[in-house]
Amino acid sequence: MATPKKGRNASAQSKPGRSLALILIAIAALTGGMFASGHTKPRLGIDLAGGTSITLRAVPEAGNEAAINKTNMDTAVSIMERRVNGLGVSESEVQTQGRENIIVNIPKGTNSEQARKQVGTTAKLYFRPVIATEVAGGQGTASPSPSPTGSPTDKPSGAASDKPAATDKNSASPSATPTTQGRAVTDALKADATPSASASDKGDKASPSPSGSGGTAEGDANALQAKYAKLDCTDEKTRSSVGDGVKASEPTLACGKNAQGQWQKYILGPAEVDGTDVDKAQAVLNTQTGAGWTVTMDFTDGGAKKFADITGKLAQNQSPQNQFAIVLDGDVVSDPYVKQALTGGNAEISGNFNQQSAQDLSNMLSYGALPLTFKVDSMTTVTAALGGDQLHAGLIAGAIGLALVVIYLLAYYRGLSFIAILSLLVSAALTYTLMSLLGPAIGFALNLPAVCGAIVAIGITADSFIVYFERVRDEIREGRSLRPAVERAWPRARRTILVSDFVSFLAAAVLFIVTVGKVQGFAFTLGLTTLLDVVVVFLFTKPLLTLMARRPFFANGHKWSGLDPKSLGAQPPLRRTRRPSAPVETKEA
Repeated sequence: MATPKKGRNASAQSKPGRSLALILIAIAALTGGMFASGHTKPRLGIDLAGGTSITLRAVPEAGNEAAINKTNMDTAVSIMERRVNGLGVSESEVQTQGRENIIVNIPKGTNSEQARKQVGTTAKLYFRPVIATEVAGGQGTASPSPSPTGSPTDKPSGAASDKPAATDKNSASPSATPTTQGRAVTDALKADATPSASASDKGDKASPSPSGSGGTAEGDANALQAKYAKLDCTDEKTRSSVGDGVKASEPTLACGKNAQGQWQKYILGPAEVDGTDVDKAQAVLNTQTGAGWTVTMDFTDGGAKKFADITGKLAQNQSPQNQFAIVLDGDVVSDPYVKQALTGGNAEISGNFNQQSAQDLSNMLSYGALPLTFKVDSMTTVTAALGGDQLHAGLIAGAIGLALVVIYLLAYYRGLSFIAILSLLVSAALTYTLMSLLGPAIGFALNLPAVCGAIVAIGITADSFIVYFERVRDEIREGRSLRPAVERAWPRARRTILVSDFVSFLAAAVLFIVTVGKVQGFAFTLGLTTLLDVVVVFLFTKPLLTLMARRPFFANGHKWSGLDPKSLGAQPPLRRTRRPSAPVETKEA
């Protein structure tokens, strides 16, 4: 049994170069990939790169205060995370705080401005029939909707708005005197409000305004027309409050910009289709019809039926009541007209979109509507100066810790410290290249807790070397020469190292799963460096020590090698393999 074991040991000792070559090739490949991809530095988190911290507060809708619950808050967090990550913003943090607040941290980046605009947007999408519309400041109802760029029998199209800041402050104050047009609007409101309210609110009449006359449908319609006459869509404060507290089943007022960049005001009927009926939305560059950037929507089975029903009804009306408004968070983004029922189950919003506005709209629609309405309580800009100072202090602390480890290795292990320091450098190279590549690959960003995890990993890695070195020295104390001691010490040291690293990795994994935010950066870095410790010890430290054991400086036990048998307490001569003595024959007396 001794012969095969000796052969395996000899084979292991004769081929350590393969392991060293493998890890050096891996380092070269990772470094080459890092430079080829252009990501030569790890991506930084908000505390190091700066960014914006937003506090959002959930606002309950009238009569629906119970909607603010843990389930809806968790759903809102999930949707916000997908929206921000869909824009390519790295290391964004979205988490709840208390019962009704959500904290959003967005690092400084290419798309951080778009992320700030979208993160708290409820993206409540409704398709409402247009009852009346006019340019803000104009006189009388008219349809400013541009001609559709595509055939209205195939897909609807209309004016889309990118919503720049209003510059025109003209006040719209048309006469509220009853006319034929006004009576048509009143009739339309009464026809639309009554069935929708009874269907959705179990018989409760629509009451968009508390000033309704006696609570009747005609009184509500007159009150809504009066508010419409005074509505000034050129005023930003007015636009932000129009339609507040109005249910989807009630008529409402709305504002939007037409293709000419003018503010438009609307009276809209109850919602017939909502955002949950949209199955998919995407931004498309339509080069065939010359429509430019458009947003295409595919409806669910139920949504397609409702969409066909409403377009069929609208096709029978005259302008502007043959139009429907696509309302996103109270703003009209498009108001296409209909000539016949659209039964294809899809639609296309076209108009004055550019690439960014089309992608913003499709991104919000694709990731769904937030179950709650949120208001921005505070928005704070975080500078990188404070994080830079903390990072500088952390790096100094890490350098001091590394220097103390190196001094200890030099003083205690002497020549063996050369192997330990090289192993630490290999581990640092692997960690740096992987962090740089994981930024664009999985969105990993280096924050202060992650830096702390990397500093802690120095001690874990050094501990693995010490375990192995002490096993080798124990074998020498028992009287063995260096080359057998290196091989005999490895199996026992290997078990200890694996158990120790497994415990560290398990702790990092549990911490990563049960925590949120920046603590996950610490756990991720700790787990990554623990795995790299196993790789370095197996593929670099052990093979390198095997090679060094063949050098006279180490093999002969030089006093500066750290493996001097005399200084370790081994008694010469060293233990050799004993040969069985020949039997002694005795003669009988």
